[in-house]
Amino acid sequence: MIDDQPESLTGPLNRFLRRIRHAGFLLPATLTGYLWLKGGHPGLPGWACPLRALTGIPCPTCFLTRATELALRGDLDGAVAQHAFGPLLAVGLLGWSLAALGQRRLLPQVGRPWRSGWPGAAAAGLALLGYWLVRLGHQTFPSG
Repeated sequence: MIDDQPESLTGPLNRFLRRIRHAGFLLPATLTGYLWLKGGHPGLPGWACPLRALTGIPCPTCFLTRATELALRGDLDGAVAQHAFGPLLAVGLLGWSLAALGQRRLLPQVGRPWRSGWPGAAAAGLALLGYWLVRLGHQTFPSG
């Protein structure tokens, strides 16, 4: 039992969590497919940037979803015009999807030069921040 809950309450919850854990490998492909579909149907739901909504200043990832959608649909010029990291994210999502499906794991085992993913994540974060600062300085954000 979890937190002294009766077995009748924890049983269905445990079954649900086990199913999610076993089907989690489908998440990357589902996300990638949704972004591809959203690129052709902009009316599908999505999230607006809260920072941009509150301040009017785009955040470092503003327009990245649109850029990824365009890249997944093969419009690389349009993708780069929205956000330079869009094509990179599209390639990363496709790679993650294929690896997750192939290994049937949400976080597939891949060879990486570091024991931890932190150095790569920090480098990507710094690159994203630098790109954003350049865009802020030159006001090179798309309209909308």
